[in-house]
Amino acid sequence: MFSKETYVNRRTELKKLVKSGVIILFGNNESPANFPANGYYPFRQDSSFLYYFGLQRDGLVGVIDIDNDTETLVGDDIDIDDIVWYGSVNSVSNMAESCGVKNSAPMKQLQVICNNALRDKRQVHFLPPYRHDTMIQIFDLLGIHPNQQREQASLELINAVVKQRSTKSQLEIEEIERACAVGYKMHTTAMRLTKPGVTEKFVGGQVDGIANSYGSMTSFPTIFTQHGEIMHGNPSMAVLESGRLALCDCGAETMEHYCSDNTRTFPVNGKFTQRQLEIYSIVVDCHDLALSLAKPGVKYFDVHLGVCRLMTDRLKELGLMKGDTEAAVRAGAHAMSLPHGLGHMMGMDVHDMEGLGQIHVGFDEETRPNLEQFGTNCLRMGRKLEEGFVITDEPGIYFIPALIDEWRAKGLHTDFINYEKLETYKDFGGIRIEDDLLITADGARFLGNERIPYHPKDVEAYMAENKQ
Repeated sequence: MFSKETYVNRRTELKKLVKSGVIILFGNNESPANFPANGYYPFRQDSSFLYYFGLQRDGLVGVIDIDNDTETLVGDDIDIDDIVWYGSVNSVSNMAESCGVKNSAPMKQLQVICNNALRDKRQVHFLPPYRHDTMIQIFDLLGIHPNQQREQASLELINAVVKQRSTKSQLEIEEIERACAVGYKMHTTAMRLTKPGVTEKFVGGQVDGIANSYGSMTSFPTIFTQHGEIMHGNPSMAVLESGRLALCDCGAETMEHYCSDNTRTFPVNGKFTQRQLEIYSIVVDCHDLALSLAKPGVKYFDVHLGVCRLMTDRLKELGLMKGDTEAAVRAGAHAMSLPHGLGHMMGMDVHDMEGLGQIHVGFDEETRPNLEQFGTNCLRMGRKLEEGFVITDEPGIYFIPALIDEWRAKGLHTDFINYEKLETYKDFGGIRIEDDLLITADGARFLGNERIPYHPKDVEAYMAENKQ
C-alpha cells in the first residue's frame, strides 16, 4: 500500500467531484476454477477499489457517503476454517484503519445502507460491473437487472474516476517505472532465449516467470508468436524457425498493481533479412515520430494520423501503396497494414480504466471515435493529451492474408493499395514496437530507465552478444 494519506486524499477529491449521494465501490471476490473452493490464483483486486482503498483482500466493498461525510469498509472477518488454510489476516476494522476509513461493518449491513439511501431518494453511485458475481450483488442490493447495470452506472462517478486516475502522481509514475524495469528483464530474456528449434511456449513461459518473480504477475497474457500478423497471438507449441520474426508483447504488474506494456519484434536467428529490415525500419520511424509529436494540448488522434501518413509514404516507396497519401489515410486504406490504434491509456490496468467505457477514457467532447471506419474504429485513445498521462506508443505493420484476400475480392481501396505486390508479403507476418510514454510539461518521454533494444543494429547486437 501507499501511505494512508494517499487514499484519504484520493477519496476526499472523489467526494468533491461527485458532490452528493452514496458511492459504492465493489472489490472483487475470489474467482473459482472448476470448484467453488478452488480460488483462481493469484487474486486480482478491482483497480478502482485499489485506487481509493488500497486493500488486496477479497470480499470487500467501500462505501462513501458524501452528504454525511462518512466512509465505511464493508466485509466479513474470515473464520477459523480460512485461517487454517490461508493463515491469519487483519480484521476488517484494522484494514479500514490502515487506509484511513473510520467505520467498518459486516457484509449484511450493506443492504441496510442501500435500503436507507433508496428510501431517502438519494443517488447510489456505482461503476459499470464486469464480473457476474458483482452484477448479482448489485441486483440484490439495488434491484437493477444485470442487463441494465452498465447503462445505469453513475456517469458522475465514471467521469470523476477517469479524471483522477488519468493523471498519474509522482508515486504512480515511480511504480510504473518499477513495472518497466521488470518488463525490461522480460523482453531481454525473450531475446536471449529466442533461436531456431525452441518453442513459442518455452520462451513465453520463461517470460511469464520473470514477471512472477519480480512483481505480482504479468499485466496481461503474454503474446509471443512467429505469427506477428495475429494481434493477440498467445504462445503455442510451434517451433521457432530461422528466417522468421518473433513478436513479443508483454508486461509486468508491480505489487501495487501498476503495469508496463512493451512490444518488440526480432529475427529468430538474430539477423534481419533485407525485406524484414525495410518494413521494420518504417515501424521504428513511426514509433519515434509518435514520441516527438506527443505533448500536452495535442490530440492523440492527430498523433495517430501523423503516424499513418508516414507509414503510407514509406509503404509507397516500397511499392506496396500508391496514390495520394492524405486521400489514402482519409479513406482508411492504411488500415490494411495498421488495423488498430496507436495506443491506449495505461496505469493500474494495462488498458487503463477500459471497463468504464472507452468513450469516457480515451475521448473527450472535442474528440469522438469514428466507429464506421475499419481500423480507426479500434482507436482506444484519441483525446487531447495532458501532463501526467501515461499512454502507449505502438505502431505496427501487419500482413494479414485473410484481410488481403477479403479487401482484394471486394475491390477495396484499389487506388491506394498495390495488391499484386502485397500478395508477395503474405508469408511475412507482422511487426510491432511498443513503449510506454509519460506526457511531461513540454513533451513526452519513454518510461523505464533501461531501454529495451529496438533499433535494428541494437537488436542484432544484443541477440548476438547474449545468446543462450
